[in-house]
Amino acid sequence: MKRVAALATLIGLAACQAPGPISIPGLTRAPQSADEALEAYYRTLPDDFYPVAPAGPPLPAADKALSRILVASCLDEEKGDSAALRAASALPADLFLMIGDNVYGDRDGPAYATNEAELDELRESFSDLAARDDFKALRQSHPMMVAWDDHDYGMNDGGRSFPFRRLAERIHERFWGLANQDVGAWPGTYYARTFGPEGQRTQIIMLDTRFFRSDLTPTDAYNAKGKERYMPSADPKQDMLGNDQWTWLENQLQKPADLRLIVSSIQVIPTVHGWEAWSMLPEEQQRLYGLVNETAANGVVFVSGDRHTAFLYRQDGILPYPAYEITASSLNVAFATETDEKDAHQIGAGYPPENFGSLDIDWDAGTVTLAIRGNQGEIIQETTDKFR
Repeated sequence: MKRVAALATLIGLAACQAPGPISIPGLTRAPQSADEALEAYYRTLPDDFYPVAPAGPPLPAADKALSRILVASCLDEEKGDSAALRAASALPADLFLMIGDNVYGDRDGPAYATNEAELDELRESFSDLAARDDFKALRQSHPMMVAWDDHDYGMNDGGRSFPFRRLAERIHERFWGLANQDVGAWPGTYYARTFGPEGQRTQIIMLDTRFFRSDLTPTDAYNAKGKERYMPSADPKQDMLGNDQWTWLENQLQKPADLRLIVSSIQVIPTVHGWEAWSMLPEEQQRLYGLVNETAANGVVFVSGDRHTAFLYRQDGILPYPAYEITASSLNVAFATETDEKDAHQIGAGYPPENFGSLDIDWDAGTVTLAIRGNQGEIIQETTDKFR
């Protein structure tokens, strides 16, 4: 009963974002913010509160040169077996990047509106994912790195204003086995790893575009083409990554690497649509490009998901070399069979049916081939980037 009473007080506290009287084990003074009160409460939760993914192979050795990386997003844990996930599991690869909407744990509405400060629905969704045979096959077949997006964060299009983000982070990191790694020591879910010897080094940078992000500017023409949900804003108070993550990213880009994948759950290059994307915060988008230029970071390729359609992009003039992006989405949440969306920097047509992506690296030629693959693993479209 004491836990229920404390939780009820915390829900009210989170809703108004102001301190209030509450007694929580481990907190000896009145909380100064809703975040502080919730953090103290979450420290009291037992280990078996959190779902855990099936065991999988470790990441490649630090000196192993990677030749193929798979990437995917948007897996509805309540739908039946995913042919795309099965095909990805069967395709030989050194690494699998699962980059957001890895479950859909917010269908019942925002947790703060449904009195779910313990994120019951999100935890149930991860438990369901862990029990899926197609997901078990993936875990057994490929080492994985992960990022989150809004639906596995716990709030549709949510950012730093989500009151239960600290528990969402705990759920994410414990499920994916990150809690005792470097990423588990700081707020947010961003982290990076580098693989391969000198001359064949691949750096994977997993960004967190949720925990620190400001609210976006709502559209003034709901569902209008190009302004579906949001509009670009140059408000200097709006931020994508937060100060600590920006500083961390600058440091990462200065580390030696030959090929760098900057993984963002939302799209980086395109500007044609009004859904979530870096283009909704154009100052932040330019800051990202500027940081790559200022650090002289070579070999950058952008990787994204979210859109329920796969795309390839190339843009000249924003980096010291042509900038490429692959968007891989979705594994089993397809909304259409074709799309007429066409960004100025888009390569070919978008591909809405179930899909995943691959990046094949040819170290002798200094190239990486970005490919959109259908749910049988077949190549739908590809382009090659000369990164050296």
